[in-house]
Amino acid sequence: MSENLQEERKRTNPFFEKYNTPHETIPFDRITLEDYEEAFMEGIRREDEMTDLIVNDPSEPTFDNTIIRIDKEKPDDYYDLLDNVSNVFFNMLSANTNDDMDDLAQKMSPILTKHSNDVMLNEKLFEKVKYVYEHHRELTPEENMLLETEYDGFVRSGALLDEAGKEQLRNLTEEASLLSLQFSQNLLKEKKAFKLHITDEAQLDGLPETARQAAALAAKEENLEGWIFTLDGPSYSPFMTYSTQRELRKQLYMAYNTLCIHDNEENNEEICKRLINLRRELAQLLGFDTFADYVMKHRMATNVQNVYKLLDNLIDAYKPTAIQEREEVKAIAKEDLGDEEMMPWDSGYYSHKLQMRKYNIDSEMLRPYLQLDKVIDGVFGLANKLYGITFQENKDIPVYHPDVKAYEVFDKDGSYLAVFYADFHPRKSKQGGAWMTEYQGQWIDDKGKNNRPQVSVVMNFTKPTEERPALLTLGEVETFLHEFGHSLHGMFANTRFECLSGTNVWWDFVELPSQFMENYAIEKDFLRTFAYHYQTGEPLPDDLIQRIIDSRNFMVASGCLRQVSFSLLDMAYYTQKEPFTDDIKPFEKKAWERALISKQLPDTCMTVQFSHIMAGGYAAGYYSYKWAEVLDADAFSVFKHEGIFNQETAQRFRDCILSKGGTEHPMTLYKRFRGQEPTIDALLERNGIYKQ
Repeated sequence: MSENLQEERKRTNPFFEKYNTPHETIPFDRITLEDYEEAFMEGIRREDEMTDLIVNDPSEPTFDNTIIRIDKEKPDDYYDLLDNVSNVFFNMLSANTNDDMDDLAQKMSPILTKHSNDVMLNEKLFEKVKYVYEHHRELTPEENMLLETEYDGFVRSGALLDEAGKEQLRNLTEEASLLSLQFSQNLLKEKKAFKLHITDEAQLDGLPETARQAAALAAKEENLEGWIFTLDGPSYSPFMTYSTQRELRKQLYMAYNTLCIHDNEENNEEICKRLINLRRELAQLLGFDTFADYVMKHRMATNVQNVYKLLDNLIDAYKPTAIQEREEVKAIAKEDLGDEEMMPWDSGYYSHKLQMRKYNIDSEMLRPYLQLDKVIDGVFGLANKLYGITFQENKDIPVYHPDVKAYEVFDKDGSYLAVFYADFHPRKSKQGGAWMTEYQGQWIDDKGKNNRPQVSVVMNFTKPTEERPALLTLGEVETFLHEFGHSLHGMFANTRFECLSGTNVWWDFVELPSQFMENYAIEKDFLRTFAYHYQTGEPLPDDLIQRIIDSRNFMVASGCLRQVSFSLLDMAYYTQKEPFTDDIKPFEKKAWERALISKQLPDTCMTVQFSHIMAGGYAAGYYSYKWAEVLDADAFSVFKHEGIFNQETAQRFRDCILSKGGTEHPMTLYKRFRGQEPTIDALLERNGIYKQ
């Protein structure tokens, strides 16, 4: 027998034993593809075992022997296996996937959905939950929220349905789970398959040096001469903003805006239609008119009418200004194009020209002052100024890719607070966009131990080149602050139950901590802490900072309407009462028309790549970004009044909101911080739409 084979036989699946890593972090360096399926199946078996123990317990059902055990808070690591392996696998599926991972996801998706249904549709288990719901001791607010969440979770999963209804629900959820996965995989494959390969240097005209170097590096990585531009944000955005090559801008624009609409295996049109109908059928099976009505039961908005009221108010307030903004861009374009019509692939290019003319500022002017390593220091420093916490890189913590950095986070008293992973740059194995996630949430066990979270932010920022370090745009700094705000929500969690900790809050509340942090991106006192020229060490000049502040509302109304248009599209799909049979493209164009101020092209389509509402949990919830923007502007107005680094105000924000998770109604938490309900006034004032 070979030595390698002997070692393999001795090897234990790392998910089945203590990790023996700093803070019991994930042993990424020991996990193989084969470990996942074995751990999934064993995790399912263990959860079934726990369900049987609860169901067959002869004792009278109580909150402690039923609800807490169902929520696994937390008997021991043995019964947490399925949660543990799921956290790792599905995070890797977004951040570091490959064809084999995708295939395993396709295999496991229906198995995992069936298992979830088996638990939530277990009649004997629900009888015990229902008994506790109707006969329980006096509960704390957090315990009561857990009970409400668990009971309603069973009901919303079909526990009150007859056998035929339960079987129908099983079929709907299993199919929806598989199709959501297929949607994401199609989008990733199609997006990564495209490249604009340029060999004529004249076609780089207008592009800044950072974009050229990044494109040269992309070509070199594929053993090609010249320059490669992709549909990843750090490549796509500069090209659309700076390139003088109108035909190439058109080529790139059309490639991006026709993803997953072509006649090939990655076409998502029928998947979208089916997902819309599956969600409508599920909602109606559970007694709701539409999927949006089903969703709104656990939202601050409370009903569809309030969502439309917000969107209508935003359209009324912002559209006149947006039209003026558009006319200014068209006037600039006319100088080049004459009587030729400005097209969508011209918008970014001529908006940039207008911005330069009005404010003499653009993202490339700021890049030399926004070196990623320094930005990291600045963001960590901001957290220290506000909350007193510190970050220390620990290279002994395993990571899943060389790009990833792992940090220990310590509270202001020096105690251990969390592990923070940061994954900054695009690669073929990573989905586009930016997000925060967790490998472990926070909870307090029955012995009083506060188990601290392990959180991660994943982004797609401009990569370093052979000539330069990673230099960011101000927009990328805002993205970092946004995701870092989510991570603070996770890191400051201080609740008893993991399912209520951190970002486990109602969907239209979850963006408050993230969007709140974006406010700091243009604050002079914050920029002064890290914005130094990467070559000379000179600080960001005062006049440049002033131009940033002056231009903060450049095209703000157009940006608002863009978000509103996405929200209208989302609501149009998920307020359907009848089977959805329309063609996606014309339906889309009609659904968001009243929020648009620019030309729509017949061949483009957003829906088929709109991951948020098809595969990302934002179905009937995209309005949450604007809802939370009202909250974040209102909250930051308190800091502007009391001091943007005021530690007492920050501590109140931490105590009332960031540490509380979903333990109470979000409006209760917000009012505890603010002293009153939010209004739209602070947002309008911040955007220059309305002055008090």
